[in-house]
Amino acid sequence: MCAGMMADRKPASPAPDADAETHFGFETVRLADKQAKVDDVFHKVAGRYDLMNDAMSAGLHRIWKDVLVSMVKPSKTRAFRHLDVAGGTGDVAFRVLDAGGPATKVTVLDINGDMLGVGRERADKRFAGDERIDFVEANAEELPFEAASFDAYTIAFGIRNVPRIDKALAEARRVLKRGGRFLCLEFSQVDIPLVDRIYEAYSFNVIPPMGRMVTGDAEPYRYLVESIRKFPKPKVFEGMIADAGFARASHTMLTGGVVAIHSGWKL
Repeated sequence: MCAGMMADRKPASPAPDADAETHFGFETVRLADKQAKVDDVFHKVAGRYDLMNDAMSAGLHRIWKDVLVSMVKPSKTRAFRHLDVAGGTGDVAFRVLDAGGPATKVTVLDINGDMLGVGRERADKRFAGDERIDFVEANAEELPFEAASFDAYTIAFGIRNVPRIDKALAEARRVLKRGGRFLCLEFSQVDIPLVDRIYEAYSFNVIPPMGRMVTGDAEPYRYLVESIRKFPKPKVFEGMIADAGFARASHTMLTGGVVAIHSGWKL
């Protein structure tokens, strides 16, 4: 399989305002420092990331990703170029390839080399010799692609880890072709009385210890749970997508609000 001609093209991250601050979970940090902290989280969990996803969601993440890819609708007959951002282990990319035809090509982009390493190993087993998939190590805030290169863009459980979401959204729109679709699968906020309390207790009291058991470290999962709570509410994020220039910005809640799929079109 193709490991990606552009895999070594990792652009320098744009320098943020030296005085700007943001959140890293519930902690306030310098904007310039957040990416390194996020990288450290995923270096620690890369090897068992997908196993932990199964454990945390009781396998529901597989259904959510199936729904996401059903909205991508890769063509069975014509050329279709897809970009999956923050998709290092290949979970979404493999689904797009399975759903598309022989002219479907998928680029997996991730800023974390360890996550991409897991994806390459999995792809070698599943798609050995297949040139329809490649892997690129780069920053979602500064994509190393020409404008209007892709028919669709997905990012699953990754946008909340991007230091400057507005820049990532702008880049997503730039690299999409006219008529291309942006789709984001992200954890949201449960909106069912009583269930929301159960979910909150599960998130903070069960997931970090589970992370310690599965990966040997609870701290990355404590951050991930906190980052979900700090992510903008669905209507707010929908507005951010619209502000980035996407048309028909919308969101669909799944599993009582545990996750949402956000959508926008480049028209």
